[in-house]
Parts: sequence; structure tokens; C-alpha cells
Amino acid sequence: MSRLSLVLAATLLSLSSAAKAAATPEHWVGTWASAPMASPNKGDVLAADTTLREIVHVSLGGATVRVVFTNEFATGTDSLTLSGATIAPSLGGGAIDPASAKTLTFGGQPGIIIPPGALAVSDPIALKVPGLSDLAITIFLPAQPMASISLHGSAQQTNYDAGGNQLAAKLMDGQHKSTHWLFLKGVDVMAGPEAGAVVTLGDSITDGAASTVDKNARWPNVLAEQLQANKKTASLGVLDQGIGGNRVLHDGTGPNALARFDRDVLSQDGVRYLIVLEGINDIGRLAKLKDPTDQITAAQLIAALSQIIERAHAHGIKVYGATLTPYGGAGYFCEEGEKVREAENDFIRHSGKFDGVIDFDKMTQDPANPTQFNPAYNGDETHKPDHLHPNDAGYKVMGDGIDLKLFEK
Repeated sequence: MSRLSLVLAATLLSLSSAAKAAATPEHWVGTWASAPMASPNKGDVLAADTTLREIVHVSLGGATVRVVFTNEFATGTDSLTLSGATIAPSLGGGAIDPASAKTLTFGGQPGIIIPPGALAVSDPIALKVPGLSDLAITIFLPAQPMASISLHGSAQQTNYDAGGNQLAAKLMDGQHKSTHWLFLKGVDVMAGPEAGAVVTLGDSITDGAASTVDKNARWPNVLAEQLQANKKTASLGVLDQGIGGNRVLHDGTGPNALARFDRDVLSQDGVRYLIVLEGINDIGRLAKLKDPTDQITAAQLIAALSQIIERAHAHGIKVYGATLTPYGGAGYFCEEGEKVREAENDFIRHSGKFDGVIDFDKMTQDPANPTQFNPAYNGDETHKPDHLHPNDAGYKVMGDGIDLKLFEK
């Protein structure tokens, strides 16, 4: 073989190897996330040494994992000192097998101080995480001053706290229950090039309000199950970024959707798709105005949704519009608001600005009275019908009704 042939062969081999490496990069993908917000510390949180054991239900599985902690909503100079953390499969009821727990580190250290307004990502840890499984993340926090807690409230998930350092406990002594995720923002897994995440941006209906606690019955959970069961979409995780009471245009429960877009959507790892289901809480304020800014219009909501689409597209994210579910009979229903809801839904269905449409309105409405929920999806033995939040059956209809072809390459 001539010298030129050898050079060409070596060049082709190098290019082939480089192309292969470029085509098969592993990368971090979110498998679970919560949308944090600020909550005032009334003196009972972090007033003494505390261990938190928080349970998360992952979507996408993996063999290498990392955890994201948040102090984003601290005020003043209140850094968060995290003195130790572990991750383990959950055995239920706040129990773990200590032998299966892995210690989380930060730059090789067992703890970290997170400045106000910041977050911290743990070092990668080898842990086999099956898809659709529960993990227990245990955190030891020494007593420290903190005026504002970064948390996700009304999580529809039982979490646990106890006094002292109980990181290694199978079942923490004297544990108390709560339904909040404190200082916990996300879990990522290392995945192949085909893997990605679906972010669901919304309010209480995305957050799973009125669903059964600890059953993972929210519509994003149902979607995750459907994606995992389909070979063509099994490499996708689902990140629930719903906040109960959240609005598109104004702050209320958590920052408004436009303000939290970078934090809760763009900062997530491996995002490929975004589903937006927001606006009903903006509309509901029209029934009883408490502030002049509550007098919103359909045009304002449509402009805001258009901004979300543009910002997501700039980052290569496909955006699917979800129509607002019926709210006739809800405490904040009014005819003016219903007209705005119908106008927003018409924009979602027919404007062509979204990359696809998910018609939750049609899936959940009463055929005999389309402005109201189907009675089968409204209330159950533990929740009175509020004509706003679906029951478990309603959430299942929503999750099952999403066309998986939207996520197939």
C-alpha cells in the first residue's frame, strides 16, 4: 500500500471513529423533577439538626445517577448547609435497606454549602435505577438560620423528617410525615443519545391535585408509564413541573410561568419536548377581581403562550399545547372567564404555532355539558367534586389520551 493510501486509510478510520463517538454520546437526562418555590420558615424548619427522607418516583431508568438540590429561594445571606446525603431504593413507609444506600458527594466531599439563589449537583454515583421505581433521598441538615425555604408543596407524596443525624437508619426514629419536597429539585440519569426528557409545565392539574397520595396517579406519571411501555419512546423521561395555583401572567403560588420558564424548563437536562397546560388560574381571577392586574384578556394569555413557544424553539425544544380542561361549576367560574378559556383553547387547536395539540378539554368534558367535567372524572370517595381537578380516573384518561407519535422520531 502506498504512503498516500495509508494516510487516506488512517484519515478515514479516524473520521469513522470520531463520527461513531459523536453519534453515541452518553448524556444526563432528567428522570424526576419538582418545581421549587419560596415558603417562609415559621421557625420549625432547620431550627434543630434534621434528617429528611424524601421519596421520588422516577420515569427513565439508568445505571448512573446524580441528584440536584436547591437553595434558589433563600433570602438575604441564608446559605444552605447540607452535611450529608444518601440515595437508595425506597422500601415504602420511609424505610430503606442501609446496605443498598449510596453516599452522595459533592466534588468528592460528603457535604456542601449552597449559597442563596443557587443549586448544587451531586457527583455521579453508580446505582441501578429501574424505570418507574421509587427512590429515597436522605439528607442531613444541621441547625441553621433560614428565613425562606425552597420547596415544592402539595406533592401528593408522603415524605419524612426526624431529629438528629439518621442518614444510615433503615427507618428513622420518631419520623414525621409531610407532603412537601424540601430543597430537592431533580434526579438525573446517564443515558444514551436517543434519550431525552418531556417537561410538563402547568398548575395544580399537572401537579396532580386531588389525586391519591403515594399512587403516582398524576397525568404526567401516566404519560411516563405509556412512554416506557412503547419501544419507540422508552428512552424518554417525564419531568413534572406543575405548581398548584400557578399562573401564566402574574406571581401567586410560585413565580409566574414566564418568570420560571428558564429555571423549570430550559435548565432541565436533556429536554426535547415541552407540554404546556397553563392559564386556568389566570382566568379564575376574573370571577372576583382582587387586584386591577387580575383583569386579564385572552390576547394577553395567547401572547404569553407565544413567548413560551418562541423561547422553547430557540433551544430546539418541540412544544405541545394542551387545551384547558372544563371548569364549569368551579368556585371561580364565570361566563367572562369561560369565553377566555374557549379563546385560549381555540388558539391552541388552530393557530398552528404549537408543534402539536393535546386536547385535554375534549378528553375530560361532559358530553352533555362541555363546559363541565365528565362526572366520572370529578371527585371520588376521598375528594368532593370541585369541578376543577380530575380524580385518578380523569388523570388516567388524560395521560392515556396523549398520542405517543408526538414523541416518536
